[in-house]
Amino acid sequence: METLEEQIAALKKDRRAVILAHNYERAEVQDVADFTGDSLELARKAATADADVIVFCGVYFMAETAAILNPGRTVLIPDPTAGCPMADMITGEQLRELKTRHPGAAAVCYVNSTAEVKAECDICVTSGNAERVMARFPKDREIIFVPDRHLGSHVAAKLGTQYILWPGYCPTHARLTAKQIADARAAHPGATVMVHPECPQEVRDAADKCLSTGGMCAYARESPDTEFIVGTELGILHRLRNENPGKTFHPAAQLVCPNMKKTTLEKVRDALLNMETRVAVPEDVAMRAKRAIDAMLAAG
Repeated sequence: METLEEQIAALKKDRRAVILAHNYERAEVQDVADFTGDSLELARKAATADADVIVFCGVYFMAETAAILNPGRTVLIPDPTAGCPMADMITGEQLRELKTRHPGAAAVCYVNSTAEVKAECDICVTSGNAERVMARFPKDREIIFVPDRHLGSHVAAKLGTQYILWPGYCPTHARLTAKQIADARAAHPGATVMVHPECPQEVRDAADKCLSTGGMCAYARESPDTEFIVGTELGILHRLRNENPGKTFHPAAQLVCPNMKKTTLEKVRDALLNMETRVAVPEDVAMRAKRAIDAMLAAG
């Protein structure tokens, strides 16, 4: 009898499909993926995918982004209930109302936002490119930054400016504390501490490096350091350990995103078998959101 992995491989070939998986997905899901990455890496890969079908193993806003970038392809999400609480903390209507109170302000959204919010923005950013993209704005330009107040404050501090921040946050990263970082350092003296910019400021201040998940993978690969404490969702540890077999990685805390763990091998198989659930974005929303996404991709 064929294993799930073998069934997925056969169906993938039949459907001429590519499987994309976020760094926070289950280890076995990452292992069947053609490409694993962070939001920016996956957005780039979705834009250039040579496939008829894209199976997106992540949360819904990520699959929406893939659908917007690939209007002629079928985008499937194995579990349509895999959402993002932070993305749901602001609606397009709320952003439009905020923009009316700040006429002339640029609207910037973290890619962890819904298509309708992206449609109201001038540009998207990811945790991997936010500082570089935001540095292009004049320092005296009024900027609305949604939905993550932690990423927004991190970038503003780096650039010596201020933004109008929406009070959104990632519930998973918000659980990490400076005390947990201190405890991890005590348990693993000499280890380099890497945390995600979605973490609260006290955690970012306590770390050695504040990086996107893609940035963590690159830093771990290129750094001469051999031991790391990792302050982000536990799924990243699988990729870090696979790519760096001679190095050691410790979780700063047991941070698990329940939505990222909803995707299973069975659901990936069923998505390809039944060609569902298809992700569709209304054309008018997709056209406006694509402008913000394209601006992000063009910025690098």
